Amino acid sequence: MVRSARMFPFDTHPFYASAVAFVAAFGLFSFPSLFFVTAPYGRHARGGWGPTIPARWGWVIMEAPSPIGFALVFVLSATQWSAPQLLLAGMWLLHYVYRSFVFPFLMRGGDKGKPVLTVGLAVLFNCANGPMNAFAIVALAPHLTENAWLADPRFLVGTTLFFAGWAINHHADHVLRNLRKPGETGYKIPHGGLYRWISCPNYFGEILEWIGFAIAAWTFPAAVFAGFTFANLFPRALDHHKWYREKFADYPASRKAIVPFVL
Repeated sequence: MVRSARMFPFDTHPFYASAVAFVAAFGLFSFPSLFFVTAPYGRHARGGWGPTIPARWGWVIMEAPSPIGFALVFVLSATQWSAPQLLLAGMWLLHYVYRSFVFPFLMRGGDKGKPVLTVGLAVLFNCANGPMNAFAIVALAPHLTENAWLADPRFLVGTTLFFAGWAINHHADHVLRNLRKPGETGYKIPHGGLYRWISCPNYFGEILEWIGFAIAAWTFPAAVFAGFTFANLFPRALDHHKWYREKFADYPASRKAIVPFVL
């Protein structure tokens, strides 16, 4: 019998409470703002946003605080861990170790400029997001201390969604990386996988990942992060879709932006 799963714990820690409030506020601010201002990196890079650094190192700097902060808090907040806690930590690190230390060195165009401003904002976000999720998993979720949670429908459904999203995300990245031959520059229309139906399966996969993680963990910070991921990536997917349609006259007319057959 699993102890009552509390998504909204009453006991908090000052840093934890501040971090949750910051991430939630960041998401609430970002969602409407990104419909009017496209984040200036990648294919949407443009001048007027201050100094830049190479995109490859920008990705490392801005993503690394998440796995490092998560791991430190996870290790320091408990002397022993349950199987659900360890599996959730593994899921977090599976995504973020790759995103921080592998993806930047596989990406094409890693020497393009990335605004220091966007890197700095991402650093602040990840310094809050990784530790707060680790603290919630280790210290504020009694249901995760019991191995019986492994059989709970929320954990089973959540982990299934997480790994489905992870696979979609990685396949989409693989397709994008292999669009260009060595030495080629510019953009092409991606095909295959979920690109048959949507312009941004990488964003769809990442949103699915963190919705799954939030269901599997059943903690408030995980839910807040899932909401932030949607708030950040949904408007950008619409911008990508519009960009593809404007750049390529032969872009598939039936292809949606981020939700197959819907939007």
